[in-house]
Amino acid sequence: MLKKKDILDFLQKRGLITKEQLKQVEEEIVKTGLPVIKVLEKLEIISENDIVAHYAEAIGVAYVNLHDYVIKPEIFKLIPEKTAKKYKAIPLFRIGNSLTVAMTDPKDLAAIDEIRKDTQISVIEPVMATETAIDQLIEQYYGTESDIDQLIKGINLEAQKDGAVAFEEDIEENIPAPIIQLANTIIFNAVKERASDIHFEPEKDFARVRYRIDGVLHEIKTIPNYLKNALVSRIKVLANMDIAEKRKPQDGRIRMTMENKNLDIRVSSFPTIYGENLVMRLLDKSAVMLGLGELGLQDRDLEIFNKLIQRPNGIILVTGPTGSGKTTTLYAALSTINSMELNIITVEDPVEYELPLIRQCQVNPKAGITFANGLRSILRQDPDVIMVGEIRDRETAEIAVQASLTGHLVFSTLHTNDASGAVTRLIDMGVEPFLIASSVIGVLAQRLVRLICPKCKEEFEPPEKLLEELKLTKKIKFYHGKGCQECNNTGYSKRIGIFELLVVDEEIRRLTVARASQDEIKKVAVSKGMTTLFDDGMKKVEAGLTTIDELLRATMA
Repeated sequence: MLKKKDILDFLQKRGLITKEQLKQVEEEIVKTGLPVIKVLEKLEIISENDIVAHYAEAIGVAYVNLHDYVIKPEIFKLIPEKTAKKYKAIPLFRIGNSLTVAMTDPKDLAAIDEIRKDTQISVIEPVMATETAIDQLIEQYYGTESDIDQLIKGINLEAQKDGAVAFEEDIEENIPAPIIQLANTIIFNAVKERASDIHFEPEKDFARVRYRIDGVLHEIKTIPNYLKNALVSRIKVLANMDIAEKRKPQDGRIRMTMENKNLDIRVSSFPTIYGENLVMRLLDKSAVMLGLGELGLQDRDLEIFNKLIQRPNGIILVTGPTGSGKTTTLYAALSTINSMELNIITVEDPVEYELPLIRQCQVNPKAGITFANGLRSILRQDPDVIMVGEIRDRETAEIAVQASLTGHLVFSTLHTNDASGAVTRLIDMGVEPFLIASSVIGVLAQRLVRLICPKCKEEFEPPEKLLEELKLTKKIKFYHGKGCQECNNTGYSKRIGIFELLVVDEEIRRLTVARASQDEIKKVAVSKGMTTLFDDGMKKVEAGLTTIDELLRATMA
């Protein structure tokens, strides 16, 4: 690790810092106590990457940008975590009896000797990288897995001493501390990895832990068989579920604060032949709400949707499968129209985010609060705008229709594949077509697609056969992510919506009353300018935001 004096002397000799800037840096270090490189970046004098690149050139070693590297897990195992942290050293790749190692100080002979002893590799080729990038890799490759591995190893030793049966039998009164710590670590790491769900899946000889990140499941760890029941019991205790009941599905909730985040975790258990399967949905109560303009709507659709939500009455539906971002869109719409002049009330299952000035109610069947009953009660609260989390049955649908016809603006969701399917779905529920035609003013169908990781984005050519199947004759530049440490080697980071907005006009109303098919309604809507989900997704592919594979996954599944 470079010392403050060495860095400043080097920058002066290279003419990369003036005397005035040097004085400013010294004063800022005294005032803030920040490391010299952080101060140089804060004052916008020079970046850490540029400092290290210049220094590496001066001492005659290669500089590497670790964001460009995909490192195999087995390579990381060559250097112990303790050594990696002590010397800020990361193994990159091995060729024969030569190991290339990224270091903050490639001239540290003591570090190189220790790495040589640890790895039993005679030739160590040091290269230089930034301390920030090395720290990130150490945390990513050693941190998440090491925490869980070390806990399991510790529990193994305790089980050997006390007998594995201690973790299998009556633990209702006294769950062992290592089990508590293991459960906490699994949840903590999920938050750190931006996971939306944790899956705990029992198999015959082990249990699998998977995180859903950006809509896709990734295997994180396997848990020894004799620990799985104890771990399930710990989570069920946290969620106030009956740990003695293992034959029936149960639902529970965990509320906890982690890294200044208020988490609300919904827990669902389901009995399988190898034990209870758990799924935990992580809701971050402190998450920043997105505005309508940040969801990914095209300019034309955004303008139309903004006009729809300003209407005084009618039903606006958002449709799509579970996990397609419907609730986020509804919250964004409510936040847009929220004001002191409006009384906005919701009934949800559950309340995922708390919105100021809006009265939010949560479904509670045990207390008699269903979507239908809650909606009926809301109408006696003098509302202007109502949000119903989901229309699941005829009763809820009919009350929503009556609410819209008596001067209320109603938002809700349906599970349909596209926008035109919402009309036929309501008819299938038993709602009269003329009532649907009179009340529904717009339907927004949506999906979520993963964004290409900006750190490893590169141009590529899809197979010609695929382009022919999709009838893509227009010349388009396609991109994908090759995989890097920033995106956990997936090539993707975060998500954006693709949308299909159906505006109910006179012609759509006539088709609805005539009980026209879903395809007929869609054909007319497209002829009037509606952009389909696939076409909206293609615009995002053309813009280099997502990949053709991701679009097909979201729309063709």
